[in-house]
Formats: sequence, structure tokens, C-alpha cells
Amino acid sequence: MTADQRLSSVLALHGGCKAVPQDIPAFIGIGAEEKQAVIDVLDSKLPLSGFHGSARPSFFGGPEVQAFESAWRDTFKCKHALSVNSATSGLMAAMGAIGIEPGDEVIVPPYTMSATAVAPLIYGGIPVFVDIEDQYFCLNVEKVKQAITPRTKAILAVNLWGHPAALQELRALADEKGLYLVEDNAQALSATEDGAWAGTVGHIGVFSMNVHKHIQSGEGGICVTEDDHLAQRLQLIRNHGENVTTWLGVENIANIIGFNFRQTEIGAAIARAQLKKLTPMVERCRQIAAQLTNGLNDLEGLITPKVRSGCTHSYFMWSIRYQESVLGIPRARFVEALQAEGVPVSQGYVSPLYRLPLFQKRIALGTQGFPFSLSQIQYHDGLCPVTERLHEREIIQYQPVAWDPSPEQVGQMIEAFRKVHKHIKDL
Repeated sequence: MTADQRLSSVLALHGGCKAVPQDIPAFIGIGAEEKQAVIDVLDSKLPLSGFHGSARPSFFGGPEVQAFESAWRDTFKCKHALSVNSATSGLMAAMGAIGIEPGDEVIVPPYTMSATAVAPLIYGGIPVFVDIEDQYFCLNVEKVKQAITPRTKAILAVNLWGHPAALQELRALADEKGLYLVEDNAQALSATEDGAWAGTVGHIGVFSMNVHKHIQSGEGGICVTEDDHLAQRLQLIRNHGENVTTWLGVENIANIIGFNFRQTEIGAAIARAQLKKLTPMVERCRQIAAQLTNGLNDLEGLITPKVRSGCTHSYFMWSIRYQESVLGIPRARFVEALQAEGVPVSQGYVSPLYRLPLFQKRIALGTQGFPFSLSQIQYHDGLCPVTERLHEREIIQYQPVAWDPSPEQVGQMIEAFRKVHKHIKDL
């Protein structure tokens, strides 16, 4: 065996031993507390949904739903917390609550789950994609300013991968321009900016309890707001509000053709049990992310996650930037080598959302192009160059919420990164 062959065999990709010899187990955050919460609901003999879509006190939900909402208000120090059956439903309800009408423009980032950009379409709103920062991966405030037009109604900011957007700046901008700021905070539970919880700075914040979030109830979400009027509108949209406008004395009935966005009693009970575990759940992710960052931040060509001054990060994703110009090989080959070493990483996130067929063909609701027919906005490649660069060439991700490595295995992942980096010329 030549020296070059011996060097190549060090890499698992070329037949060497894996740096992470044992598979990293999936993280399971559901335990005895959640099981008991479900049993308690079943033993109560009460209906599994406490909602009625009619004029009675149960319009606002059953005892478990209301207890969960109360616990959320206490935890995040917010005036109103309204549970829903998913964060997607919460985003849709938020768009209705703030009064989106056909042709209204809503500024959104292109690098997020599709529900963020689709939510305005439900009410005929027009998503306007604005590029993100390349260090913190959230909306670029200067580009948001440039995108505001007389038709702009709202900014829908995403606290992506666990890092807050520039929320105070965006809220100040929204207030100055007479706009609404809505936060998609599905991924940044317990993150903060200047001491304020992410999700509580905007006029409405939307949280997720989907199965792969920091805490979960299988499906579920919650909307928070300090505004009494918006809170009532969220309640109406959640639960067939057209039936109760007279009962509640609602004068502005626009967008109050309601949906069934209601959480079940079992879902609420599980979510409340999970909420009690919030701190250890998030700290687990932070500790893994800190160990990875500290072990890799000296490697040339890999830019470990940055945290904006005054912010805390909850690390739904631990995302690094890969520099092909420094390392000399495509990102895909580097990721393939890491995966061969037993590291569960991926490259990129979701393709920029304006590349989805519904935006390319400008067909969303019906076959006549509505609501895009109300706007001249086009969705073309190159629209958000930072997002495209990050997605196509730079982002490598590990998801702390999904995996449950021991500290030893995190150390092995660091060893794998360093091993692949050291022998990169053999790739």
C-alpha cells in the first residue's frame, strides 16, 4: 500500500473506520409525564375536544386548552395566548386577524418552511420575498425598508433555526410605517433579543408544537399578542367565528369566516406537560451546539454559527457556512464524507420558496391566477442572491432537536469534521 493509499483509507468514504462508530439515536422527549397527562384526560370522561362553534363559554375551548393557554401566558409573560392545531393554522389566523385583503403585500423571507409564504395567499395577499442576512439567516432590515410600498400591509419575520430576527428594529419600522409585524417563531422557542422572548415582540407571534420542535404535542401551535382586538379576531378565526359575532358584539366581521383550527384536549395536555420541560429541552440543544462550535471554530473554510449581540439562540438547527473557495472541493463531497463518518448532517435547507411552482406559474387559488393577477410582482431566480448562495453552496446543518448524542458522540462528530477537513485533498 502506498502512502497516498494509506492516507485515503483513513476516511470512511474510502473504506476506513467511521469516526462515529455507533448510530446516533433519535431524541425522544415524550415520557411518563405526558403519558400520565393523556390518562388523566381520558379518565376525566370529558369530551376530547372542549370546543363548540357556537355562542356558549366552550367557544373558547375546554379545560385542558384553557389551562395550557394560561401556562403559556405565565411562561412567556404575554397578555394573550391562543392555542391552535398547528403553527400553519396560526400563521393563517394571524393574516386574517391583521386584516389582509386581496392585493395587500406581505414581506416574507424566502428561506423558511413554505407555510410562512403561503399564509398571506389564503386571504388574497401577495408575498413579497426579501433576502436574508448571511450571518444570522433572518430578514435583512435594510432590504425590508427598500421593499415597502403603499400596498405593504405587514412584515412576516421568521426567527430561523433558533436565532431571532432583528425584531426590535423590525417592530420600530412597522410602527413607523403603520404596518403589522408578525413573527413566525416556530423554530426559536426560548430565544431572546435584548431580554425579550422571540415571538413576543411583534403584534402577533406564532409558535409551533410540531413533532420535531423543542417541545411538541405531535401537532399544535399557539399565537400570542398583547392586543385585545387581535386576540379576539384570532379566537374567531380559530373556531367558526361567523356564528358568534352577534353574541360577542363584533362590529368588524371582515375575515371572520372561521376555520376549525382548534387544539384537542389531549394535545393541549401533552403540550402543557412538555412546557414544564422547556428549559432542559432547550438547554440540551444549546449545549450540543456549544460543544460543536467550540470544537470546530478554528477550522479554515468552515464558519460556525454567529449570534447577534444581545441575542440568545435556541439551536433548532446548528448551521455552518462552507467556503468552497477555501477548501477546494464542492460542498456535496464534503457532506458525503461527513455522512460516511456517521455524522447526520445535510446540505442546504429548503429551496428558495419563490421557486415553488405556485409562484413560478403565479397560480394559487383557482385557475385564473388569483391573487397574483392583482400584482405585477414576479418571482425569478436571482431575486434573493444571499439566500440562493447559502442554499446552493454554503449551508451545512445538524439538527440538535432531532438527535440525542452523548457528549462522547458529539466529540466523535467533531473528530469526524476535523478528520474530513484534514484529508480534504483525498476527496
